[in-house]
Amino acid sequence: MSGGADIKAYEGRSITVTFEAGRCLHAAECVHGLPEVFDTARRPWIQPDGAAADRVAEVVRRCPSGALRYRLADGGTESPNRPTHITRNAIGQLTVRGELSVDTAEGTRAETRAILCACGRSGRQPYCDHSGPCGE
Repeated sequence: MSGGADIKAYEGRSITVTFEAGRCLHAAECVHGLPEVFDTARRPWIQPDGAAADRVAEVVRRCPSGALRYRLADGGTESPNRPTHITRNAIGQLTVRGELSVDTAEGTRAETRAILCACGRSGRQPYCDHSGPCGE
C-alpha cells in the first residue's frame, strides 16, 4: 500500500469491493454510476449487494484513480485494458489504464488503473493527490 494507505473491504455475496481512501480523487463515478451501492451519506457507504455483481464491477472499473477495486466470489478480478493507455488531462494528471506495474515507496504494485502525479508535488508519489497545480 502506498503511503501507509488503509484499504477497506466491503464484502457482498457475489462481489467484494475494496476502497483505498488515499487514492480517491473524488471523480464520483461510483456514486453517480450506482447510487444504490455507493452512497457517502450511508454507513457502510459501499453495499455490494445493492446491485448485480456485474453492474458493480462495471461501475468500479469507471474509477479512474484505482481507489476502488473488486474481486468476484469465484475469484475473478478486473482484466487490464490492452494495450495500456496513458492520457494527460486538462489539469495535468496522467490517467493510466492497462497492465501496470507501479513502483511505490512500499514496493511494486500490480494495477489496472491509476492517476499518476505529473508535477512531482504529490505526497503520495507516484499517485496524484491534488497537492500540486492540479489541485489549485
